[in-house]
Amino acid sequence: MDSIHIILYFISSILFILGIKMLSSPLTARRGNIISFLGMIIAIITTLSYVEYEISSIIYIFSGITTGGILGLIFAKKVQMTSMPQMVAIFNGLGGLASSLIAFSEIIKVNNTISFNLISVSILMSILIGSVTFSGSITGFLKLQSLITGKPILIPLRNYFNLLILLSAIGLMIVSVLYSGNTLIFYTLLGVCLLLGILIVLPIGGADMPVVIALLNSYSGIVAAFTGFIFSNVALIISGSLIGASGLILTRIMTKAMNRSLVNVVLGGFGATATNIDSEASDKNYKSGSSDDIASLLEYSENIIIIPGYGLAVAQAQHSLKELLDVLENQQKNVLFAIHPVAGRMPGHMNVLLAEANIDYELLLDLDQVNEKFSQTDVSIVIGANDVVNPAAKLDKNSPIYGMPILEIEKSKSIVVLKRSMNPGFAGLDNNIFYNEKTLMLFGDAKDSIDSLNKSFKELN
Repeated sequence: MDSIHIILYFISSILFILGIKMLSSPLTARRGNIISFLGMIIAIITTLSYVEYEISSIIYIFSGITTGGILGLIFAKKVQMTSMPQMVAIFNGLGGLASSLIAFSEIIKVNNTISFNLISVSILMSILIGSVTFSGSITGFLKLQSLITGKPILIPLRNYFNLLILLSAIGLMIVSVLYSGNTLIFYTLLGVCLLLGILIVLPIGGADMPVVIALLNSYSGIVAAFTGFIFSNVALIISGSLIGASGLILTRIMTKAMNRSLVNVVLGGFGATATNIDSEASDKNYKSGSSDDIASLLEYSENIIIIPGYGLAVAQAQHSLKELLDVLENQQKNVLFAIHPVAGRMPGHMNVLLAEANIDYELLLDLDQVNEKFSQTDVSIVIGANDVVNPAAKLDKNSPIYGMPILEIEKSKSIVVLKRSMNPGFAGLDNNIFYNEKTLMLFGDAKDSIDSLNKSFKELN
């Protein structure tokens, strides 16, 4: 590789860094995507330019690029924002699969003969991490798509079993070096790693998926970096390291927002059994109202905060919510949105959902920004959220969610909760906020409830 190619890789790496930086703001996110895209184009052209290929190889390469590009465009156009977590999971998985296939191609290239050096270690790590990322991501996709249950699937002694499988994978990696040339070892290693990925994700429930997706995203970056070492590709090493580091940082942010350790999340089982913070919850009284009641309440309110949750995404009610926002703002109401870091099923799920409905990003406040505003709020409207507003996180030391930072809606003058039923949230916990004397419940599908509320409010004006 000559100096020109190194410089081009360096330029593409700078573009990747700038692109990621711009993604931190909605005002520059689109430009950041374009800059990252240009960086990838430069990296691909640079890679293709310094290696001599046969005609047949060139056909395969461009066929792959064309097919991937077309599929990417189809996904971008067809997939709804509500299905974005599933698409992210699939993309993470494909990244892991690609790295595993590349590693296997290198093993075949050297007739299954490897030795203990940097390239061999990179090949084996690519198989391990890539396979775990692929099977784990596909399992996560199946959960998010409700093709299998989103609840934790608990296998007896699963943690010991997973540890045994991991040790087996490491043992097979060592054996593959000591007894080089045995094809069966590599296929066994692949199977063991795929099984490990499935078993790691199965016991993790749907509401912990934001952490899992962030973690698998970091895995896909790490395995890409290892693949870069195989080919001494500077751009791949740098871009993979960026993705790996950013994914781990995001994972840390998500676990902190849940007041849980990464180990606690990965071990799974959270929310597998429904518990109750109050054994007499079934005897508690709550107030339910109609859309007309809530419209009247909003009519005499000035400061309103809306708290979206996963129920908003399930009902695909973001456009109805935008209509409600417009109606309220036309009546000179001050409306803000409170976004909890772990609301939804992927990092930034609520942000993406509201952006798709063209809701001004400046209206979205994070946990620290919004909690100080609830005391001046006339009405807090909770839409499809539960555990992120549960006061048990602050008051009940025996609660599984104790210590998790929550949105402090109890400070509001009035609370409205849009919910399908009185069933507990993912954590299986009752929520005392529903029985608060300031709370008014509106039961039903979130979209239907918001549409009804829009109609009632318009009739008042």
